[in-house]
Amino acid sequence: MSEPVRIAFCITDLDRGGAELALVQVIRRLDRDRWAPHVYCLTHRGKLADELEELGVPVSCYELGKWNLPLVLWRLRSALKASRPAVVQTFLYHANILGRVAAWMAGVPHVLSGIRVAEKRSWFRLALDRWTDRFVSKHVCVSEGVKRFSVQQGGLPEPKMVVVPNGVDVDRFKEAEPADLTEFGIPSGAFTALFVGRLEPQKAPDMLIQGLSPLFPPHPHLHLLMVGAGSLESSLRDQAAALNIVDNVHFVGRQRDIPGIMRSADCLVLTSLWEGMPNVVLEAMAAGLPVVTTDVEGVRELIDSPRTGFIVPIAEPDALQEPVGLLIGSEQLRTDMAAAAQVHVSQLFTWDATAAGFVAVYDGLLAT
Repeated sequence: MSEPVRIAFCITDLDRGGAELALVQVIRRLDRDRWAPHVYCLTHRGKLADELEELGVPVSCYELGKWNLPLVLWRLRSALKASRPAVVQTFLYHANILGRVAAWMAGVPHVLSGIRVAEKRSWFRLALDRWTDRFVSKHVCVSEGVKRFSVQQGGLPEPKMVVVPNGVDVDRFKEAEPADLTEFGIPSGAFTALFVGRLEPQKAPDMLIQGLSPLFPPHPHLHLLMVGAGSLESSLRDQAAALNIVDNVHFVGRQRDIPGIMRSADCLVLTSLWEGMPNVVLEAMAAGLPVVTTDVEGVRELIDSPRTGFIVPIAEPDALQEPVGLLIGSEQLRTDMAAAAQVHVSQLFTWDATAAGFVAVYDGLLAT
């Protein structure tokens, strides 16, 4: 039997985020008779490092900071040169740039760059992506929407682009024990609209509060549960107070039992301005939770509106009122939509399918 193919995964950090969890899920499913993975983390040792090492995967961390970028680049280059992987797979922006440059310096034959979001914050990041594209064999995009953005706005070559969607642990969300929302101050029997995400401008939580505010007077049993933390929390609390809905909007910070909360809520509302393929939408669909989301990257691959969810225009808060109002008014609609969504993700968006997609890309490169 031939030796397993050495594959290096380079990621910015190993905290519990969407890309980081996807990395672990893919590595967990690699056939160790065929693949020998090693993870290189540019920054501090996050909680997922222990999980990877329990799987028998070596993890190297480099404590990247503002002033030691050249040193980290050189150390990563030296590690890759010593281990001689056949493939380097990078995740997240900083790892994409440093990983592809270090791999080129080390003479790695194949470099895969993981693009997981439509980068709309910085023209410089897009330019740096273009400038270092010469070192990349393939760009693995998390959705067709991200691929389209990366070609049309990012200027990356379309022949290098391939799409491998996110997955979700369907059973974890489908079988979760429902949480007791009264612990958050939500009355028993209330209709709970759920937001899960960072309270940051990208997620536009202010538009969520603004958009739903006209629904509270005619529907006093409507409550909005805001799960997450971020720089906008204080201004969002002020916004709720100014709209006289402070008793119906609940800020509860980060929570560990997201599956249980989703099983107890009545709908998820996502108001993001841009995304890649939002994990929270996949998770809500797996939990049997109806979704109302803005038309960001990735959601049209997940949602067949209005059969499996509702898609509304970006940055139009008033557009939220009709679909949320329909869900408030019809338990049957919620039940039918949730069931259809659950079947959809169970069939198409599993982690097994995601891992198989990555392996197909690796095999294609090695064959050349």
